[in-house]
Amino acid sequence: MANRKKEVYKPKPMTEGKRNIIQGLLQEYDIQSADDIQDALKALLSGTIQDMLETEMDDHLGYNRYERSGEANYRNGTKAKTVRSKYGEFEVDVPQDRQSSFEPQVLPKRQKDISSIDEKIISMYAKGMTTRQISETIEDIYGFENGIGYHR
Repeated sequence: MANRKKEVYKPKPMTEGKRNIIQGLLQEYDIQSADDIQDALKALLSGTIQDMLETEMDDHLGYNRYERSGEANYRNGTKAKTVRSKYGEFEVDVPQDRQSSFEPQVLPKRQKDISSIDEKIISMYAKGMTTRQISETIEDIYGFENGIGYHR
């Protein structure tokens, strides 16, 4: 058997859209080092997961966060949860409901490792997708029953 060279990732040419995203990230997170890049990726990932959890709760309860409802079940604060990803650990606030019937799909109860979806989310950001588009794509990929379409 001949020795095969390991394939090396060769990036595609930089588009104007990607340049704009990178410039925005550099300004937003004051990126000066590789550690700063890691922190920015964690911030993007945690923010997306947080938005998706909030949207799942909206769908579960049937109304948006700041709307009033006469339903017996309603929001009841959040619970901090430390999550592991390929980019390091970060904390998200998982919304709670009064009847404890909320079962998050993007970050199920007792799951702390999201390594399976973190790269997908970051790559979608890199392609210029919005949070709404990312939420819809994750819903399509994982087939969440309740849906997590972003609708704020």
